[in-house]
Amino acid sequence: MTSSLLVAQLLNGLQYGVLLFLLAAGLTLVFGIMSFVNLAHGSIYMMGAYAFAVATEYTASFLLGIVAALVTGSVLGWILEKVAIYKLYRRDHLDHVLATFGLVMFFNEVVRMTWGPQPMFVSLPETLSGTIEVMQFSYPVYRILIIVVGLVVALASQWLIHKTRLGMLIRAGSVNPQMVGALGVNIRLLNTLLFVLGSSLAALAGAMAGPILSVQSGMGEPVLITALVVIVIGGIGSVQGALYASLIVGLVDTLGRSYLPILIRQVADRDVANAAAPALASMLVYLLMAVTLAFRPQGLFPASKDR
Repeated sequence: MTSSLLVAQLLNGLQYGVLLFLLAAGLTLVFGIMSFVNLAHGSIYMMGAYAFAVATEYTASFLLGIVAALVTGSVLGWILEKVAIYKLYRRDHLDHVLATFGLVMFFNEVVRMTWGPQPMFVSLPETLSGTIEVMQFSYPVYRILIIVVGLVVALASQWLIHKTRLGMLIRAGSVNPQMVGALGVNIRLLNTLLFVLGSSLAALAGAMAGPILSVQSGMGEPVLITALVVIVIGGIGSVQGALYASLIVGLVDTLGRSYLPILIRQVADRDVANAAAPALASMLVYLLMAVTLAFRPQGLFPASKDR
């Protein structure tokens, strides 16, 4: 257990955490503030990754790939909200789940028919494919960029929700939409803007994950499950909670997968450790969620503290 390995795993956990935040921030806004269960959020993440991969391949520009992902996420969010989602706002959560699960299957089939079942791989530009050397320790430049982008988005989200008129209307509308509507605010437009914002963040997360993961059909479902764990731990509807919980989950998952096998080998045979450690490591974030729900059902950083 060298110090360089620990630092590398801490940075990997931080990078994974901020990537989770990009997905969980939009999900907690839609779920917590609009009270809409959107399982298709992971599909928008996937479409953002494909838009980034295709745009990067044809233009050889990383920035144009990011722009393409943001535009794709925003347009898809606007279309889905206008065509289908707005009709479900007043329906039961089970209807939300069934409708958006249908969208998940639809988008997965669209991807398979358009790009095939084989994964796509995205090449990074030379400026982002190297490493940074600090005190005899090297770390990939692109992973550092993910951390920076995630933290910038976190600060921008906090500013939007707490320091702007739009954020004030969003918070007020989540508490008493009838009163806000009576004051002349277009709640319908407000919900559309919020859904589009959440979709664009999901697409950005997909774009940032593209170069370090394979871009393929169905890639949104596993990360959506983890994002749901994040918003439950952090507190549904809390952007600040989503940030803190994402970092906690990222660190717990990464350090668990790295060090749990080493710890188990101290008390068990190597074969037993190799078989049991991966399964136990994958359970850590769910155990964390269970403990959180047992002692703080409202989450570690509930939305009421943000208001």
